[in-house]
Amino acid sequence: MGEITSPMGRFDQSKGESYMSVLIANGTIVTSLGEYGADILVEGETIVAIGKGLDKRAAEVIDASGKYVLPGGVDNHTHFALPFGGTVTRGFETTPAAILGGTTTIVDYAPQPRGMSITDSVAKHDEERASGKSAVDYAFHGIVMDVTDGLFEEIPKLPERGIPTLKLFMAYKGTPYMVDDATLFKALQAAKKSGVTIMVHAENGDVIDLLQKQCVSSGQVDPKYHAVSRPPAVEAEATARAVAIAAMADAPIFVVHVSCREAMEAIRDAYIDGVSAYGETCPHYMTLGVDNLSKPNFEGAKYVCSPALRSPEHHAAMWQAIGKGWLQVVGSDHCGFDWKEQKHMGKDNFTKIPNGAPGVQYRLALLWTYGVETGKISRQKLVNVYATAPAKFNGLYPRKGDIAVGSDADIVIFDPQWEGTMSVNNSLEGVDFCAYEGMKQKGRVEKVFLRGNLSVDNGKFVGQAGQGRFLKGKPFGAAYQGL
Repeated sequence: MGEITSPMGRFDQSKGESYMSVLIANGTIVTSLGEYGADILVEGETIVAIGKGLDKRAAEVIDASGKYVLPGGVDNHTHFALPFGGTVTRGFETTPAAILGGTTTIVDYAPQPRGMSITDSVAKHDEERASGKSAVDYAFHGIVMDVTDGLFEEIPKLPERGIPTLKLFMAYKGTPYMVDDATLFKALQAAKKSGVTIMVHAENGDVIDLLQKQCVSSGQVDPKYHAVSRPPAVEAEATARAVAIAAMADAPIFVVHVSCREAMEAIRDAYIDGVSAYGETCPHYMTLGVDNLSKPNFEGAKYVCSPALRSPEHHAAMWQAIGKGWLQVVGSDHCGFDWKEQKHMGKDNFTKIPNGAPGVQYRLALLWTYGVETGKISRQKLVNVYATAPAKFNGLYPRKGDIAVGSDADIVIFDPQWEGTMSVNNSLEGVDFCAYEGMKQKGRVEKVFLRGNLSVDNGKFVGQAGQGRFLKGKPFGAAYQGL
């Protein structure tokens, strides 16, 4: 008994499952290393051959003429069903938005309830919020929210449970999130030998807390003062401090959602000096300006995220950084908060506005439209920052993040000729606004396969809720070179 292969597919007698073989033909394959014309043969959930003359082995042929064929995206930074500021973001039932935007794998942040270990926190987040709901495959980062001696004993054991990344916050004073420098240093020490990558939200929480109080006491409570209380300097200082602490610990560090030139340069310069310092930026820090916070009628609240949105010179620095490889990853930092209900919690005080904005559906579209189409980045660089590098950092490569024989058949067929507009009217993010409302879009995701299963067809979600699977990440993701 075993697997029988025929021209129409294959049948695994031991499992009683039949798999149809699919050929994606005549497209231009784009990877992080180059692009070329070839066909892709998929059997079951896996890419089994790449080349020409494969049509006789396929039950179905999909013509991708004139289209680009990309690996499914890996979104390194999402917050589904995250409790924050007295409310909760939209849950995993809204993950069809991710796959509609070309993302087939997300790495979500699992909060740590007080008194619970990181491992148990991840298991709880999966069981209660993700399992049976996610439309995409998913892995998790741990989040430190309860610092105990047991934390530093647990960190080296995290890879055994498929959790190779752990996030600490240097901001949000007065909440369970913020840690001190000693905690960050000890976490880095505990992580390095076991291959756990420490991730950090780098903003000076003490200074932000003081600036927020000064604003509020002066009657400066509108959304625009969110940026006043979080100037680039608080991010730049904390980033420089974080990479210096990592250097002292001789451990890798990954700085999330970098928004300003000075913070990026601190990471770049530390890496040049031999520190294993890496970073991520987000589409909103490359396309949305700080002036959005000043929109009337409380519309500015839609754009309250941390770090704050920046001015155009910082946008240019972020594009340059991913083009040059000074920052390695672009994640969405997706936070699905409603405007009318949740954002209005801070109607009379910007410090009470839940921080974060939706965006998981538009990551690829923004990178293509405002990066590739404008000549800021190449198609290969786009694939690297949206799929390959995040897969490597999170220990999911080569199963995810590439088009290669043996990789999961997570495949995006992208139509570069399509033109349209980003809008809440065509969003599946489950909230009442689109952060990129009215922005032009060039090119769109036409089809998406998740492990060989057609999940997007003609720009419409045709998959199933709960089709996503939990993935265990491998350690030492930050050790990959040539990202």
